[in-house]
Amino acid sequence: MRKQLTCTDQNLVYTKFTKRKDQGEIMLRDFNLLATTSRGNEGDACSELWYLLEEIGDSTPIVEKTGVSGLIAAKTAPNPFEVVDNFRKILRERPYEFRYTLRIIPIEKVIRTDLGEIKRIATELSSRIGENETFRVTVEKRFTETPSQNIIEAAAANIKREVNLKNPDKILLIEVVGELTGISVIKPDDILSVMKEKML
Repeated sequence: MRKQLTCTDQNLVYTKFTKRKDQGEIMLRDFNLLATTSRGNEGDACSELWYLLEEIGDSTPIVEKTGVSGLIAAKTAPNPFEVVDNFRKILRERPYEFRYTLRIIPIEKVIRTDLGEIKRIATELSSRIGENETFRVTVEKRFTETPSQNIIEAAAANIKREVNLKNPDKILLIEVVGELTGISVIKPDDILSVMKEKML
């Protein structure tokens, strides 16, 4: 039977890991997963994501609302890329387990939203883009006035690889959530898109 644990329930247990929502900050500051859901389903998505993480062996995941409509943040012990792989297996075998979660996004680094920091971490992670591989920068931003083009230029400034906007080997993913930014270097299929894969 699926455990019904809400984001509010988790706040009571994990307050030492969080910031207050009334401060206008994301609750979880050291997330390694972002998940999307439809507006109004954030609580159910928290419960679902918690359950799924327990299913793959993480007994103490932290799952929180972010204050952004339709966006959930999580901190999990397993490697976030392995989480996506395991979730994909569950989705293929038991697609009914995914009722509220729409996308699962692995995050490698979380930093403050600052162009200098974005440039530094993007340069560091770009070592995972092979010499013969192409890349593009993808920016998803919420609660920031910094133009996407400025973020792209900062992220790509020191990456000496060929750009391919349509079919890159790797994606430098920049997820801005207010004062925090998550960054990853991913392959195009490293994001789990639930509805898309249910249709395969």
